[in-house]
Order: sequence, then C-alpha cells, then structure tokens
Amino acid sequence: MRNTRALAVAGAAVAALGLSAPAAVAWETPSNITALPSVIARGGQLTITVDGCRSGGTATSNAFSPTRLSPAGGGKGNEGDRGGAGSGTARGTATINSDARPGPYDITVDCNGRRMTKPQAFTVIGGVRGGIGGSTTTGATPTDVAIGGGLVAAALVGGGVFWMRRRAERRI
Repeated sequence: MRNTRALAVAGAAVAALGLSAPAAVAWETPSNITALPSVIARGGQLTITVDGCRSGGTATSNAFSPTRLSPAGGGKGNEGDRGGAGSGTARGTATINSDARPGPYDITVDCNGRRMTKPQAFTVIGGVRGGIGGSTTTGATPTDVAIGGGLVAAALVGGGVFWMRRRAERRI
C-alpha cells in the first residue's frame, strides 16, 4: 500500500513539473507563435499571436509585408517582473500577398529585442477561381454532343425493348 501511495505522489510531481516546464522556456521554442488560420488562400488575412511579447513587435514572412504586432493585454503572470511567457500577448493581422506561391511559410518575430522563427507556421493554398461556375468553355463540344446523343439513343432502344416485352406478356 505504501508503494502505491509513493508512486502516485511521484507521478503527480512529475506531471506538475512536466506541465510547468514549457512555460519556463517559452522563448527558446517557437511554440508561442500562433498563426490562424493555419491554411489560407492568397489575399486572405492571417492573425498572428505571440505570447510573452508585452511591448509588441514585428512579424515578417515571405508571404506578407512586415506586420506590426500590438500588445493585446494579458498582464503579468506568475513570473512577476521577469518577463516570462505569462507577461503578455501581442497580436497583428497580415494580408497574404496575391502573388504568394502555394506552400508552407515561416514567420519570424522581433519582440523585446529578441528574434524567433517558427518554421512552417502556416500554409498558402492556390486561389479559388470564382464567378465562372466551374466552366471554362462556351457550350458543348462535339464529343459532348456525341456522348449525349448515344445515351439518349440507348435509353430509347432499351425502353422500346422493355415495352415490347411487357406487351407480349399480356397476350398470353
């Protein structure tokens, strides 16, 4: 019974330490840069959020112009005046260039005199071709007419055969 209690206490201590460790090293890892939506079309607006950036900063990428990040509150967390991950959040909105190539893009943030890059923070997809209704030609091609005519002829022949067989069955 004592071993079970000791194991439970040790497990709880490891879990508590494991959950607090990422907050202590937030600026060493790029996990505190968030780009939403993570998949975006050219010309769309991307919201960038950075934790631990209480005075704002600048976000840059090859897919958009440099974007100013403004403080978004958050106040001081458990770190007090040390400026850790709980010391505030900065946000900004970037517009994806209309000529951005489809694929993943990195975001680099300059904040509080520090520079951090999050690789493959978001993905640009090709633009949607709207307003045409999906067609790019005007009218049916000769192949379309031939296929359609063949289907109509097959339906007429099949219907005629069915009707003739039903008619023959009624005579018996």
